[in-house]
Amino acid sequence: MPRILVIDDDAAIAEIVCINLEMAGYEVNQSPDGIQGQAMAIQIQPDLIVLDLMLPKVDGYTVCQRLRRDDRTSETPVLMLTALSQTQNKVEGFNAGADDYLTKPFEIEELLARVRALLRRTDRIPQAAKHSEILNYGELTLVPERFEAIWRKATIKLTHLEFELLHCLLQRHGQTVSPSEILKEVWGYDPDDDIETIRVHIRHLRTKMEPDPRRPKYIKTIYGAGYCLELQNDREEEKTPVS
Repeated sequence: MPRILVIDDDAAIAEIVCINLEMAGYEVNQSPDGIQGQAMAIQIQPDLIVLDLMLPKVDGYTVCQRLRRDDRTSETPVLMLTALSQTQNKVEGFNAGADDYLTKPFEIEELLARVRALLRRTDRIPQAAKHSEILNYGELTLVPERFEAIWRKATIKLTHLEFELLHCLLQRHGQTVSPSEILKEVWGYDPDDDIETIRVHIRHLRTKMEPDPRRPKYIKTIYGAGYCLELQNDREEEKTPVS
């Protein structure tokens, strides 16, 4: 039975979340503040953490950053559940290490769908390892057992989300993949109008793979359409047309 830790100081919200998670078949622990929540996460090693941002003592951003720096919790999926709904709040949440971000007020079914999707994706078995799919192209090789990529002879450590995102683009190498396709395949739920979730993780991937992330050569934005992974041969890029 998956164990979920809920870190939220709003007693009414926390009770609703905990009851519904328990009814859905999960074992649930709850903490009302950031310091205790971080300590509980290290102690009980939950399968997933539902984390509020506006917490007493230590805010949720800081808690998430600390969890990501600790080897014992660095791979634990974190769903931020908060009333902060501005795009900048979401960007900060993902930059802090969150796997998903859901704003209050929320529908219980939406919360449960996000939880199920996170638990499926971080089931200690990468999605790419479950299928006979493309795992290498040119100078890029994905290593699903370790959530790593071998890129131009260097080993790159990826988060679960970065691995799944890169895997999604690799399956459609040279093709434009729409945000809705990415959200459904990588995050595991029906797409919405906000694609900032994808943008943040694309930026993270570019910092690990691109010589100049501000001028991407390999992970390209196709404006109005989506993203495209193009692993071109550098010699081919240097060729000039013969007139």
